[in-house]
Amino acid sequence: MGYHLDFVTLIGIAIGLSMDALAVSVANGCTIKELKIRHAARIAFFFGLFQSIMPLIGWAAGITISSFIQEYDHWIAFSLLLFIGVKMIWESGSFTTDDDRKNCLHFPTLLLLSIATSIDALAVGISFAMLESRILISVLVIGGVTFVICFIGTQIGDRVGRLWGHRLEIVGGIVLILIGMKILVEHLVLKI
Repeated sequence: MGYHLDFVTLIGIAIGLSMDALAVSVANGCTIKELKIRHAARIAFFFGLFQSIMPLIGWAAGITISSFIQEYDHWIAFSLLLFIGVKMIWESGSFTTDDDRKNCLHFPTLLLLSIATSIDALAVGISFAMLESRILISVLVIGGVTFVICFIGTQIGDRVGRLWGHRLEIVGGIVLILIGMKILVEHLVLKI
């Protein structure tokens, strides 16, 4: 039959999983010169989609690959966030045009950011499989909550970006690097 997560617990899990994506959404909102609703929706859609897909993949994989995932997931997330963070810092300089600064809306960048911020959701999906939890409602709630939080975060980033200018790209890049370092340190410390 399986374990049924109560709605409050599921919302708590969804909010917890979306925090890295929220920070990245705020950073993205800071970097887009003329943020439109469709830009915020695109960013939120990618993060929400991947926060839904990853638990589903983890659930489908079940216990068989959990030890492999747990051994390397933090390195993958750290590498992706470090790469994108350094790229954002580099693009904040005079080396780039305004068009280059909108790069966080391009498919490859959004894909990498979405994967990097949703790797923890893969492990949650594995735990859902071990609990034999109903996965469909779980992934819909996780994806929906992440979408809403990231949409709002992008709007907040846009407001902050207008106040402080495009130099906040450096701050955004640093935030991504710090999130990657946090993921790495948490996993390495928990392993000891």
